[in-house]
Amino acid sequence: MEFLDKELDDYVVAHSGNEPELLNRLYRETHLKMLMPRMISGPFQGRLLSMLAKMIQPKYILELGTYTGYSALCLAEGLATDGEIHTIDKNEEREGFVQEFIKEAGYEKQIFQHIGNALEIIPILEYDWDMVFIDADKENYLNYYELLIPKMKSGSYILADNMLWTGKVIDKNENDLDTQILRKLNERMTADNRIENILLPIRDGLQVGRIK
Repeated sequence: MEFLDKELDDYVVAHSGNEPELLNRLYRETHLKMLMPRMISGPFQGRLLSMLAKMIQPKYILELGTYTGYSALCLAEGLATDGEIHTIDKNEEREGFVQEFIKEAGYEKQIFQHIGNALEIIPILEYDWDMVFIDADKENYLNYYELLIPKMKSGSYILADNMLWTGKVIDKNENDLDTQILRKLNERMTADNRIENILLPIRDGLQVGRIK
């Protein structure tokens, strides 16, 4: 679903900041070498993640869904000097590819990859998260949210990507499991008195929640 007229969307992108050259190369190589390259955050959303991180200046970031590392590198731009990003993905085949770009960007001592089931890994990562970015398997979005929120301090942020799901969330004919879970999380975040939230209609939809 296109949420803006293409000409207007092109104008928005043209009048937003450009991604660094390294990220541009990572974006191109992802499209050349990886299956389902549309999973990457991309230049426009990447600039948004970078801007949000620079505004929040988090010390500890948790990312669920590494893919090729593009979003982690964008978030790292706003990371505190002594900060860390812990990114979890179940696909070990991309680990080496991601690590090459992390090292080239100079974040090998700040971005840590974890391979495996996020629901099992999250409880053993004992960090006081300032920022969480959920962009993994949709069927567990609600589980991730409920696992993390009780552990997050006041003033921290939780972001969830793909929350419009190409418009499926408002299509009554779409009732697959992923769509149902995303609808439930949108409803949960809106009704949850532990947070204040805003659903941004950017690309595929980005929920931003701030812990009260």
